[in-house]
Order: sequence, then C-alpha cells, then structure tokens
Amino acid sequence: MITITSLGGQSLKCDMHGTQVVVFPNTPDAKAGISLMGAPMEEAPKGVISWPGEYDTGGVSIRGMGHEEGQRVSYVMSDDSVRIAFLSSPLPDLSDVELEHLGDISILCLPADDTKLAQKLIDEIDPRVLIPLPTKDEKTFGEILKFAGALGKELQSDWKLKGGLPMEGREVVILKPSK
Repeated sequence: MITITSLGGQSLKCDMHGTQVVVFPNTPDAKAGISLMGAPMEEAPKGVISWPGEYDTGGVSIRGMGHEEGQRVSYVMSDDSVRIAFLSSPLPDLSDVELEHLGDISILCLPADDTKLAQKLIDEIDPRVLIPLPTKDEKTFGEILKFAGALGKELQSDWKLKGGLPMEGREVVILKPSK
C-alpha cells in the first residue's frame, strides 16, 4: 500500500510499502527513514538524499534529477508497479530528455508555482493521479485546480493507493496538512 500525507506546502510524507520517505522538508526528518531534499547538501546526514543520482532502499527505487545546473533536485520514486514524481519548486520546465527520464508517471506531485507551466507538464506527463501542492499563492493554486477539474473538491487528510490506479481519466487529490 502507498500512503501520501501533506506536511504543509510542498512537503509530503510518503509510505511506500513500509518505507517511510519525507519529501522536500525544510530540514531533514530524523524520524523518517529517508528525507529527499530539494537542494543539494554538501554533507548530507545518514538517511538524506539531496543529489541527483539513483538510489535503492527498502525495495524502493529513487532517482534524483538535477535542475538549474544541479541547484535543485526533483525525484521519482518507484516500486514494481507505481512511479511517483515529486517536482521541486519553483516548477522546472522539463526538456524532452528530462521527460523521457521521468518515464511513465502514475502519480504526479506538482508545486502550484506557475499555472501555464503546470498545465503543460500535466498534459505532457499525463499521470493517473495528480496531487497539486500549494506553494505560491491561493490564486495560482486555484487556477491549477480549475484546470484539473478539481475546484471546490474536498480536502483529504491523506491519500492511499490500496488496489490499482484509475483505469480512465485522472484522479485529483487535494491534501490538507497533517497536524
């Protein structure tokens, strides 16, 4: 089972089959099994991934993709059947090569930084599940929700993938931060 919970803003907690990962925390989370940082750290403590590259832990594969000459990092997490992309903020305009490196994304966690760029990436990546993350302002977040057809949709405390992904269309999930 996969569970994704908002920790506020772009920060998420993802439990992928028992492997605990905190994505884009302000500071590394010592309680999490793994922390994925949005910017490289010169001396990353144990359990922290902050550089582009490929990592394998607890049956979960993680690929860090560098942007802006390595100053920011986005991630793709995968198991045998599901690929989750966590794009860093500010939202990167991905090249064709970077889109190819992403692969077939099932779940896209996307910062709401730029409406037009978000629309372009959603269309290009075409995920089965979209989780927009409020990072800039409520107007931009609202515009992205409107584009995704989720304006006025109820907030969820977390999202769980128990069975399979939606076969048709796209599920849009709006997470409220956990307390």
